[in-house]
Parts: sequence; C-alpha cells; structure tokens
Amino acid sequence: MNEDLSLQERAEQAEGALEALLMMTEEGMPAETLAEAVQQPLEVVRLALANLAEFYDRSERGFELRNVGGGWRYWTRAEHADLISQWVVSGQSNKLSQAALETLSVIAYLQPISRARVSAVRGVNVDGVVRTLLARGLISEAGADEQTGAMVFSTTDYFLERMGLSSLADLPPLAPHLPDASALERELSQLAATVEVDGTDDSAPHEETEDHE
Repeated sequence: MNEDLSLQERAEQAEGALEALLMMTEEGMPAETLAEAVQQPLEVVRLALANLAEFYDRSERGFELRNVGGGWRYWTRAEHADLISQWVVSGQSNKLSQAALETLSVIAYLQPISRARVSAVRGVNVDGVVRTLLARGLISEAGADEQTGAMVFSTTDYFLERMGLSSLADLPPLAPHLPDASALERELSQLAATVEVDGTDDSAPHEETEDHE
C-alpha cells in the first residue's frame, strides 16, 4: 500500500482482505496472525478490526466481530439465539438425504472404511456425500488403511449422540439382512481393488454421481 496514506486510510483498504480471512476461519485468529497474512503493520490491522466491529454493530448485522481469547472471529448475535435454537430443534438444519443416510450406514457398520470401498458397496460415487457427513460432524478421518494407504473414515461420538447409542455395539444387528460377513468382506476387498491402485487412488466408481445433500 502507499506509505503516504494515513493510518485510517490504510486500515480501510485492509478491511476487505481481513473479512475474507475471517469468513474462512473456524477458530479465533490473533491480530498478529492476520497482520502477517495481509502483510500490514499490526497497528493498521488492529484499527481495521475495530472499524469492522463498529460497523457491524452500527448497521445491526446478524453477526458481530469479537475478540475472544486473543483471537478474532465472527459470532452470531445473542439476540438471534432463540431463532437459531428453534431452527436447529425443528430439524431443518439436520435433515440428511437418502443417499447420505445410506452412506452413513455403510460407514457405521464397516468402519474404518475408505471412500472407495463405500462407493463400491453403494455402486455410486460418494465424494459429495462424504464431504457432507464430514461437515455435519457425523464421521471423521481415521487415518490410512494399512494395506492401501487410502484415507479411512469412522463415525464420531456426535453420531452416537444423534442416534441415541452408548457405543457402536448398540447398533442393531444386520445379520438377518446381509450375506455371510466373511463373504461380504471378500466381495468388498475385490471391489475395492478395482478402484484403489497402489494405495493412492481413493476415487469412486463412475457409473453415477450423487448430490451431496
């Protein structure tokens, strides 16, 4: 930026970049980190953050910019807490598509399992669905498969909470509805071998791609 500009002018020019960074973060970002990211002096960034916080307050936005625990991030305003709670409780934000439910079931019963093996079981590409389940906190990455090196996924404690289960042992048995477990495992391994090459390809079958919702 032009060094001849005043501190206020430089702060105003930095606001857009700071907003873009803060929109991406899920944790508070210290002013020092933000200053380094936008390549501006700390005093410029601190003034820009104060300006943004004041602007959001003055314009009565549904969110605010707060410095909590040494880090800056966006927060929903307290006056909208009841609205948000009602929306979440109503289930509108938590509905999963049939595709997502089926994919979650495969992961729950065969975990830890790679994306490619889930795709092999379902016969469709599940990349988008897996991203949705990760974003919802229902599954998480659980390391790499020892044989193929592919990333594997498992369900989370939040999944158990939402299902009302104490542990995975409480999942209802699938034996009456599935072929012999060892036969199923052999079939899965054979299918997975066609899509996991040298342990680096975790892509899914290409017959069909599902929406992530």
